[in-house]
Amino acid sequence: MKEPDICYLCTTIGNLSGVPVRIFEKEELIFFYSQANLPRDPMAVCRKEIFAVHSHIGYITTRHFHFYGIVNSGETKIVIGPTRQIAESDQELRELAFLADVSEEDTAAFLAGMKSIVRMPFESILQMLCTINHVLNGEKLSLKDIAICEADQEKLTMYQGRQQAERKLSPLVSEPQSVHNTFDQEQALLSIVRKGDTAALRKWFSAAPAIRGGILAKEQLRQQKNMFIVTVTLVSRAAIQGGMAADDAFSYSDSYIQQCELLSSPEAITNLQYRMILDYTERIERLRFGKQPAKLTLDVANYIQHHMSETITAEKIAKELFLSRPYLSRKFKEETGESLTDFILKEKTEEAKRLLRYSDKSLTAISNYLGFSSPSHFSRVFKTYTGYIPREYRGKYT
Repeated sequence: MKEPDICYLCTTIGNLSGVPVRIFEKEELIFFYSQANLPRDPMAVCRKEIFAVHSHIGYITTRHFHFYGIVNSGETKIVIGPTRQIAESDQELRELAFLADVSEEDTAAFLAGMKSIVRMPFESILQMLCTINHVLNGEKLSLKDIAICEADQEKLTMYQGRQQAERKLSPLVSEPQSVHNTFDQEQALLSIVRKGDTAALRKWFSAAPAIRGGILAKEQLRQQKNMFIVTVTLVSRAAIQGGMAADDAFSYSDSYIQQCELLSSPEAITNLQYRMILDYTERIERLRFGKQPAKLTLDVANYIQHHMSETITAEKIAKELFLSRPYLSRKFKEETGESLTDFILKEKTEEAKRLLRYSDKSLTAISNYLGFSSPSHFSRVFKTYTGYIPREYRGKYT
């Protein structure tokens, strides 16, 4: 049988889907095709995770909820992605550009290129993977074969069978039982999210009682996924009440639900749920200023979070909020007791602390990403609000 023309196959897939496609031989890139103009391949951010996938068909989901599909055949690896069903915000794309080491002069082109990638549900990516895998490996697989782990399903079936048998045979269940104990715990948790109190959330998780939330499905895995959907719905509404922009809260909710649907074990869903609740709470914590911030303060904080990688000025914020700059500065000072300039620089310093601790980017790269005029300006501001120069802080906390 004639060997398939893999480059032709991948070009066709790329044209049909509008999603970038790559071919690697022994981890060396030999082919790349993309209708989108990308100055740098965003796959650089998750290359390690992608090359850790060795099954014939696999996939990963990144921290920005991008999907990458993978097909392995011998020493050949085909990678499709990134895509996601919901469009990214500019700030998410700027962060991705920063993590991918996109130069400052290429960032605008990178953002435009990422926005031109076709949005697709993950099931469509899986269909393409099945097609490529059939051509390369001769296997006829379905979405169920890829997305559902049969070993996990067998364990779940056995567990469910035992639970049902115990309920039927145990004399202790003959009396009616109250199966719901969620309301008080739910209200306590949502209050923590609304306040953005991450310390209280961690304490709550360490001592949280088992919650009996009622029966939402006959099958155990579907039950947990449904409970996840209920939880993220409630948490996203609490986040909006805490000051998060509604569009952001709903976008994160949709992305988390999509990610949950790809999971095939209760343990993975539990871990994702913890990450989801903590993520929302941390975002509210970054937005809030004081116990009950006024609407103006929340509007300013939301603007800063959406423009973190730009040069932020009082003039720009005032224009966005349809206010005069003097009125905005005066009102903000009255409500918070802090100048708007100090608030902006403190927020940028907090983001810088996160990047210094959890990324290996250079101080110059971080300075440029956060919109400082120069590394020396960044260093002076950072020391003003932390007592350390950036290099000292990274050495102390990493």
